[in-house]
Amino acid sequence: MVKNLMKAVQYSRYGGGVAGLKHVDVPIPTPKKDEVLLKVEATGINPIDWKIQKGAMRPFLPRKFPFIPGTDVAGEVIEVGSGVKNFKVGDKVVTVLGNGGGLAEFAVAKEGSTVPRPTEVSAAEGASLPIAGLAAHQALTQLAGLKLDGSGQQVNLLVTAASGGVGQFVVQLAKLGNIHVTATCGARNMDLVRSLGADEVLDYKTPDGAALKSPSGRKYDVVIHCATSIPWSTFVPNLTAKGKVVDTTPGVGTFMSVAMKKITCSKKQLIPLLTDPKKENLDYLVKLVKEGKLKPIIDSKHSLTKAEDAWAKSIDGHATGKIIVEP
Repeated sequence: MVKNLMKAVQYSRYGGGVAGLKHVDVPIPTPKKDEVLLKVEATGINPIDWKIQKGAMRPFLPRKFPFIPGTDVAGEVIEVGSGVKNFKVGDKVVTVLGNGGGLAEFAVAKEGSTVPRPTEVSAAEGASLPIAGLAAHQALTQLAGLKLDGSGQQVNLLVTAASGGVGQFVVQLAKLGNIHVTATCGARNMDLVRSLGADEVLDYKTPDGAALKSPSGRKYDVVIHCATSIPWSTFVPNLTAKGKVVDTTPGVGTFMSVAMKKITCSKKQLIPLLTDPKKENLDYLVKLVKEGKLKPIIDSKHSLTKAEDAWAKSIDGHATGKIIVEP
């Protein structure tokens, strides 16, 4: 590495997919007053990363081109801004980058979005947590209103795509509460999802799996929907009278269904999730990993020089757990 330059992966326009990613040498960023400079140890890839490349967040993200993607980072603090109070050089941390920058050897992070990473939590585990783990936590607690300390009433929960990046965390977090979990996934991942704590597991390619029917005949109080292409009409007969479906991957169809539901008298709800990363919730998830109560499932690890492989695997949509890039 030439002094003051770092290796990074970026794209210069919307679209292009894997072919649009370019390996470059760019200046190492300088932390502002409220930022820390990190030596990146691991970056988690999320579907939102390549969706932003496709233009899903236009005109808000990227703020400008060329753009270095990646928001979920674990690393070591190597420089602190003049106003930073809670971190020092040498600290290991997990962070959410508000404007990307994770697919690089170094990245700057806001102190307010960064939490300590104890030695019991690996860099790959830490980088698995932010977007996917926070989406799972927010869907269960804030939108579905469930308690994860076991104090709530028994609730019947369905998790779709339970072996994916978000689904794996939904299952594990739900089992911390008084929650009966039914989960869908592919046949090859059924044993894994059972090992995460699911009470019932459905192969989504079977008739009952496609219809989301609980093997024990339960109706669902809450569905955390982590898959795509399941219409509202499939959920309706499986819900209790006041059942909620939280859609973690909302598209135009979700918002259309929400609009249509507002004209009907049904008390069943479809709720789109727009993840709002909160530092205290990320800290909570990191501590659960430290205590052995939450185990991030890693699908695969890729070097920064092979970041295209990680990008392609995420676009393919069949990863089991999280995809990680390590410089």
